Amino acid sequence: MGLNPAGAATAAGTKSKANVLVLGDSLSAEYGLKRGSGWVALLEQKLGAEKIAATVTNASISGDTTSGGRTRLPALLAKHRPTLVVIELGANDALRGLPIALTQDNLTAMALLAQKAGAKVLLLGMQMPPNYGRDYGLRFADMYAGVAKTTRAALVPFMLKGIADAPDSLKWFQADRIHPKEEAHPLILANVWPELKKGLQ
Repeated sequence: MGLNPAGAATAAGTKSKANVLVLGDSLSAEYGLKRGSGWVALLEQKLGAEKIAATVTNASISGDTTSGGRTRLPALLAKHRPTLVVIELGANDALRGLPIALTQDNLTAMALLAQKAGAKVLLLGMQMPPNYGRDYGLRFADMYAGVAKTTRAALVPFMLKGIADAPDSLKWFQADRIHPKEEAHPLILANVWPELKKGLQ
C-alpha cells in the first residue's frame, strides 16, 4: 500500500506529509476479502478524497499477536519512520488464552517504542465474545484503556462497535463468525476515523 493521489500535498496546503503505519492482525490484513476492500485500503481512499497528504503502510499479518507485533515494530519504525502508528493487536492473544498481563505489557512497550521514535500512537481496542466470560471480557476491554492512559495514546475503545455488538451481528461476518465481511469495513473505518484524523494534525 502507500498510495497517495498526485498533488495531494499541494492541495492540502501542508509542508510535510503524514506517514501512517498500521500494525495489526487479520482484521486489518484483509483476511477473506478481495484486495483493496479492507478498512486500511478504504482509509487511503478517504485520505485522498479529503485531500489529506498522507501515506499509509499496512504492516498487518493475519494471526499476529502482540508479541509478534512487538518483535516486528523496531524494524518497521526504522524503515518507514511513521508519524502515526495504529496498533490493532490483541485479539489473537485472547484466542490463544495468553495472559492479559502479557498482552498489556506488549501493547505498552509498542506504544512507548513508537512514541520514542517520534510517532503518535492510536490503539484500536477489541472486545471478547460473551462465551469468554464476563469477568475476562471486562478485564480485556479495560486493558486497552489502561494502556492508553499509561502511555497517553489515543484510543478507539472498540473497533467493531456497531458490528460485533449489533442485534443482527452475524450478517456482518464471514462464515467463521470471526472476520468481518467486506460490507463491515466501511463501518470499521467510521469507528477509527475520528481519532485517526486527530493524529494527523
